[in-house]
Amino acid sequence: MSITIVPTVQPHNQRPAAVWSSGGKQYEEISRGIADSIEHCVLRLNPKPGERILDLSTGTGWTSRAVARRGASVVGVDIALDLLEAARETAGAEGLQIEYQVGDAESLPYEDGTFDAVISTCGVMFASRQEAAAAELARVCRKGGRIALTTWTPDGNVFGMFSVMKRYMPAAASPAPRSPFEWGRAERVRELLGNAFHLRFERATSYYREPSAEAAWTTFSSGYGPTKALATGLDPDRRAALRDDFIAFHEAFGTELGICVPRSTC
Repeated sequence: MSITIVPTVQPHNQRPAAVWSSGGKQYEEISRGIADSIEHCVLRLNPKPGERILDLSTGTGWTSRAVARRGASVVGVDIALDLLEAARETAGAEGLQIEYQVGDAESLPYEDGTFDAVISTCGVMFASRQEAAAAELARVCRKGGRIALTTWTPDGNVFGMFSVMKRYMPAAASPAPRSPFEWGRAERVRELLGNAFHLRFERATSYYREPSAEAAWTTFSSGYGPTKALATGLDPDRRAALRDDFIAFHEAFGTELGICVPRSTC
């Protein structure tokens, strides 16, 4: 088990790195909420013992651990140091030999064709510069290798949750960057990766469950960098309003046991 710290995050990604890193070990609860979609992605990747596989934007390492349990040699890379520290600790407790490294998805610290396969579960889609991240993903995967991605769709409930948060965010820069949810459109993914891979798509639904809508707020405001950073930066009245709106959004998915939010993936 090792974690390598090298200055490989580009200047324009330093702030996003700090935002994502703010979730720390609590980000593991975010991964718990998408565990079904992670297993789906790993199943489709079908990692083999001895293969060298990159988990791109690994977060706290849930996906990397799932791949490592299948016998592959796994490297997990992310821009968020505190998430990687949590990933290292959790993998070590399970006895899994996974290498974790700080790295920028838009400028990966690996030679061409280093990996037999690349996986990313709701991760690379949040890279600032989509074309650069896609080019790097393709570059580090060997010729004839494969990729498996899980991305949120632009017509699903994760987009809806972000729409709630967007009302409290500062105005976007002009011109606005492309939405990360474009990775949830097959047409956009073909634009980004179709020249490097033979692509096939499968829509699916991930189910996010909590005992209550209030519990969803606690999970996201403490462990999900974008929500935590947004809430922390608001004045008390605006923070309370965000909390109320976030809870109201999730209450729409109430069941007799709590909440169950269907979230579409591509």
